[in-house]
Amino acid sequence: MASNITDSNLKKNRDRRKRINRIKIGMLLTIFIWIIVSIILCVFLGIRVYSLKTRISDMENNLTVLEQLITTGEINYKTDSSGDDSASVSKGMETEDQVENMKVYLTFDDGPSDNTAEILDVLAEYDVKATFFVTGKTDSESKKLYKRIVDEGHTLGMHSYSHKYSEIYNSLDDFKADFTKIQNYLEEVTGVKPVYYRFPGGSSNQVSNTSMTTFISYLNEQGVTYFDWNVSSGDATSEAYSTEDIITNVMGDVPNYSTSIVLLHDSNNKSTTVDALPSLIEELQASDAQILPIDEDTDLVQHIYYKSVE
Repeated sequence: MASNITDSNLKKNRDRRKRINRIKIGMLLTIFIWIIVSIILCVFLGIRVYSLKTRISDMENNLTVLEQLITTGEINYKTDSSGDDSASVSKGMETEDQVENMKVYLTFDDGPSDNTAEILDVLAEYDVKATFFVTGKTDSESKKLYKRIVDEGHTLGMHSYSHKYSEIYNSLDDFKADFTKIQNYLEEVTGVKPVYYRFPGGSSNQVSNTSMTTFISYLNEQGVTYFDWNVSSGDATSEAYSTEDIITNVMGDVPNYSTSIVLLHDSNNKSTTVDALPSLIEELQASDAQILPIDEDTDLVQHIYYKSVE
């Protein structure tokens, strides 16, 4: 009888020790996991803080450059018709009362599309040349439009291959891959190597995860010139706009510059832009503006001046 009681007590003691050991192991695992998670969170937060500091530093550098250019008169700072602040750098910028022989460059982003063909028809009717910053499309109709742009004397520029901000601006390697793809593709289709580029969202966009100066430096190395804009038609917004709005937006700003780079779009949902184009051209011609395609003689209009980037 005493033996049975002793065995029972031993068993209870063993079970209690096992429970205590399990509790200890559980506590140790909890502490270990908490430490690991804390380390991971600290590393993640450290990376984010470093990234934010880098972006803030880049923004401060850009602001310093812009302030210097404002002081030297190389930059004109204004608020466009959409209410967004923008800074446009242009060689030889003149004051409003000095503007003579205005040069206007109509530029179309996001094509080609069915609207591109209609725009080309309008331009041919008025014997006007423009610039098309295109994306990569492989269908036969798009290939015909790339060729038509070149064959009819317009300037064919690059607007990235994919136009996917999250991919293009993820890193320099991703940007290089996309840039090389669109440049090689357009040269293969048209026989002409494009040397002009427009960043999706412009060089002053606020969505890139990488400093835009990194991409600008790369374009400089490739001998490629990029253009932003200093006149916005307003057709980039998702809000409803009319032909009158487009004409008013453009004609309200063009007299402010000796060189006007006009932002327009020729994607499939921009039929209003097509409708506005004839009247816009007529008003520009009536104001004695020269309507030209971008070429090596075009004054630079850039939100981040290329010479400020090493």
